[in-house]
Order: sequence, then structure tokens, then C-alpha cells
Amino acid sequence: MEAIVLSAGYSSRANAFKMTLPLGKMSILEQTISKFEGICVRVIVVAGYQAEIIQEEINKINNEKTYSFQIKFVYNENFNQGMFTSIQKGCTEVNAADFFITPGDCPLVKKETLQLLAAHKGNVVIPSFQFKGGHPIKLSKPVKQKILETKTDSNLRVVLNGYQKEYLNVDDPGVLVDVDTPEDYQKAIDEIQREIQRDGSLGQSRQKADQ
Repeated sequence: MEAIVLSAGYSSRANAFKMTLPLGKMSILEQTISKFEGICVRVIVVAGYQAEIIQEEINKINNEKTYSFQIKFVYNENFNQGMFTSIQKGCTEVNAADFFITPGDCPLVKKETLQLLAAHKGNVVIPSFQFKGGHPIKLSKPVKQKILETKTDSNLRVVLNGYQKEYLNVDDPGVLVDVDTPEDYQKAIDEIQREIQRDGSLGQSRQKADQ
């Protein structure tokens, strides 16, 4: 499988270029990308606004980390025409039969959720938490072809309306979280801190059990 990570927007509501903001020991973008470890062979990051910063971030990730997948940087020269052009740009790079699409500012999705989505059959598979659809979505090769054949002034929702949608209920509020505002960013920081504390407590419990 492969994944398209959309990172071409202006971050206009975040009061900062949000993709490279720190979140735990990673940036927001790397938190999003890292969840595809062991699931995807390649992650395609589509950049537009301040693309050079995204490229620097990817270079930094590649220099400092060893992931099992390749990270491919792609520049969308038409990013100012809307998100759908970035989706189309990413789709031109996809080779796999099935692929994910997610915004780059969705850093709290659990890896277990991606594993469940990867195993679920369907042309359009959408994670759902408390009956609300979220990200990332999993699409098939026929859907990719339809996206590429659709006019650039359309949008993904119009394309997906032509297919039966499979909603997968997951115990993961992270599928509904994107970091659009400073308040969203603070909530994400708080949640990552809670995860670190939970992991630390779990590690201590295992050490005691081993003793």
C-alpha cells in the first residue's frame, strides 16, 4: 500500500506553518507520516505553499530516522487552485492497488486504526468515530483513476459520491482531529503528553511484572 499526505495548504488559521510545529519528539507532519510504518511501502507528501520547508522537513526525517517506507516529496504547482489539485497530484504518483489519503495535520490517528483500514475491503473505506467520518480514507485503483479523470475545479466528495462507502467504526477519536487552530495544537500537545505518560506507566508495570 501507499499513502498520500496532503501538506500544500496555507495554515491560515494556525497562526504558524503548522506542519513543522513540534509535537512530542516529532513534528506534526512526521507524527502523521510515522503511523504508516509497517503498513505502506511509500508515503507521498504533496507540498505547495512554502514547499521548501516541507522538503527540508522530509530531508531531516530521512537523515535522522529509518522508516520501512520511502518518503516521496512532490510539489503541486497548482496548490492555490484548491486541495483537489493536490489530491490529483498525489494520485499521479500512486502505483499500489490501494492507498490512503490524509491531511498532513492529522497526527493523532492510532496505527491500529490504519491496520484495520488496510485489512478492510472496499473502493472507499472511511474510519468513523461515534458515527462521524474521519481520516485517513482508503481508496482503490478505480477510484484513483476517476480522481485523475475529474476536472480540477471539482472535489473529492463529488468523486466519492459515485461509490459505495464502507464506514469502519473505530475506537479512535484521533480520526476526527486535525490541527487547524492554536487551540487544536494545544489539545494535540496535551494528548501526546498523555500518551507518553500512559506508555511510561505501562513500561513500569511490565518491569515490575518481569521482576
